[in-house]
Amino acid sequence: HRGGGGGVGELSAVERREEGVAVVTMIDEAGHNAMTPAFVRALVGALDEVEAWPQLKVLVLAGTDEVFSSGADLTMLSALLDGSIAPAEIVLPKRVLDVPVPVVSAMTGHAIGGGLALGLCADVVIAARESRYGCSFMNMGFTPGMGMTKLLEHVAPPALAHELLLTGEPKRGRWFEARGVFNAVLDRPDVLPRALDVALRIADKPRVSLEILRRTLTLPRRQAFELTHTIESLMHRVSFGLSEVKERIGEMHAP
Repeated sequence: HRGGGGGVGELSAVERREEGVAVVTMIDEAGHNAMTPAFVRALVGALDEVEAWPQLKVLVLAGTDEVFSSGADLTMLSALLDGSIAPAEIVLPKRVLDVPVPVVSAMTGHAIGGGLALGLCADVVIAARESRYGCSFMNMGFTPGMGMTKLLEHVAPPALAHELLLTGEPKRGRWFEARGVFNAVLDRPDVLPRALDVALRIADKPRVSLEILRRTLTLPRRQAFELTHTIESLMHRVSFGLSEVKERIGEMHAP
């Protein structure tokens, strides 16, 4: 099954497996799986669909071979700048945290900014040595959002997380591998198979027990998300009002 994208093409795909494993794949290659309003609707729709599947035990969240997700697109950033949407409305990572069953992220391609936040909402995170992962927010002059001020500390020591947030520099998966940050860092062709293997090993457990354990394991991140989301929204009100931020995003729009 493929989820629609509100008339803009297919943006997500849903695959149900007999073992109770569902794979939701973000497939907007042309848009680099950027978080446009249509993309967000499609992904939320796909998550709603798999959650309605009675046999669901594990969700695998994947992207294309090149890009897991590139985060908010320029249209979304411009809407934040002019105030037509509020930072508090961008809660896609929270939606992934609220999935009732365990989630495995197969980040075969690059994951930047909010795209990395999505992957970090999984319980098990598999990345690729060749791909880049980073927090690009400060490169555009505004403070991090989507819970990243705390989500990154779920997988990385605070000192490394703070370096990534402050510099905005994306790092190759092999950089994270050397520091033991993700659950596994593999060559690109091996990422999805490993994610599916982990999902199968999870899926042979009782659904109710999986739900209880996931709810417990995600509690610190869910609590941190609520706290940081409030703080990040306040920081955004300041940083998005800066003329330098408007100039930087305006330059990105220029041909």
